[in-house]
Parts: sequence; structure tokens; C-alpha cells
Amino acid sequence: MNVLNRFKLDGKSSLVTGAGQGIGRSYAIALAEAGSDVAIVDIDPDKAKSTSNEISDMGRRSISVEADVTNPKDTERMVEIVVSEWGKLDIGVNNVGGSVPVKAVDYTEESWDMAMNLTLKSIMMSAQSEAKAMLPVKYGNIVNTASMSGLIVNKGRPTSGYNTAKAGVIHLTRCLAAEWASEGIRVNSISPGYMNTPSIQLPHLKKFHKVWAEETPMGRLGEVEDLQGALLYLVSDASSFLTGQNMVIDGGYTIW
Repeated sequence: MNVLNRFKLDGKSSLVTGAGQGIGRSYAIALAEAGSDVAIVDIDPDKAKSTSNEISDMGRRSISVEADVTNPKDTERMVEIVVSEWGKLDIGVNNVGGSVPVKAVDYTEESWDMAMNLTLKSIMMSAQSEAKAMLPVKYGNIVNTASMSGLIVNKGRPTSGYNTAKAGVIHLTRCLAAEWASEGIRVNSISPGYMNTPSIQLPHLKKFHKVWAEETPMGRLGEVEDLQGALLYLVSDASSFLTGQNMVIDGGYTIW
């Protein structure tokens, strides 16, 4: 097969969580451009619908699903909706996560659990629900959004909960890949560096933009489009012998 054809996703059915904006939206657009139908999952129904409409305007089938992916009932429901609509789920992209700066000495049990639930539990519940649809047909690709913060300790911000959860996402990816490789399901992760997303436009983060760019060997923040090629590689036949890997896309930040 021609190598470019191996990147095509014609006839595939995909689901992307946290796809109402930012990285998740960019992932969803890339999947649609490669030929896949794409379900947009987000806790904000208006944002989910907006991304879904963009994809429909491209001539691909798309549905929007409101879901809280820290809730296993919701992750099961989102997969059930996709399978009911399109008969299968080929690709699951799990993109939900977030951080609030908290000094380690100030964490409460509640705030620690919140960090773990949003960034790690959400990935596990989503991947588990997706795999349940993929295991009977022995085929599927799952990609989890991790972070370079799962590999380093970020300067200037106390985010031990987020960093720990993202490290968990990277190792969870390996564990799931090992369990499901013989069942035809590949599981990989993408670890972005500092990215220009809506979440870093908050006033308390803007002061870090210049420093983050200067600390990155390539001298800039990443754009969400910088992640699209990696995603398409990981979910397509171009990477058919790859599983359990974490692809770091950080402009070189972690090489220093």
C-alpha cells in the first residue's frame, strides 16, 4: 500500500473527549480531514455542538455528546451512542485533564482527589469504555493525552497533583497497551509541551508565556496544529506495529 494511503481514515468511526476547544478540537478536525466520522464529547454541550457543526460542514458525519468523563456511567453512554449511531468505534482519543496550582503542603484530600479524577481517572474510564466496544471485534486504536509534565517538574508552578496524574496517564497507557495488544487494540499517548491553547490565556498564566517560549529550544509555544500529525500517525495503519509509546511533542523542552 502507498505510504500516504496508510494515513487515511476513510470509513473509520472516532470519538474525542474534551473536543469542544483547544487540543481536543484540533484532534477532531484532523481526524475528520483524514476521512473519519467523529463524535465530539465535552462537558460543555454548546462547545461540543460547535465543533460537531464544523465537522459536519466538512462533509463528515458528526454527533455531539455531553458527558462528564470522570463518571463511568457517562463514558459508557458516550460509547453506546457512537456504536448505536455508526455501528462501531474504531478510534478513541481521550483528552480531558487540567491543573490548578496548589502547593503540596496545601492539598486537601478533596483537592487531591479532584486532580486525580479529572486528569487520570477520566482517561481510565474513557479507555475502559472504548475497549469494551473494541474487544469483541479485536480492533481499535486509543490515544491518551498525557503531558511533558508527566516527565518533568515544571518550573515556577506548584502542580504536583497534575504532574503526578499525567505521569500516571503515561504509565497507564503502557499497562493498557500490554493487556490489549493481543486483542488487536493499540494504545499510545501524546505528551504536549507548552501549547497555545485557550486554557493558558487566563490572566494568571499569561505572564509565563515569554519564559516558556524562551525555555523551549525551538523558541516558541506549540500550536494545537503541531499535534495533529502525531495523532494521525498513531491512529492510522502507518503505525500498525507501534503500541505502548508516549510521543513527546514539546519543541525540545525536555531535552534540556
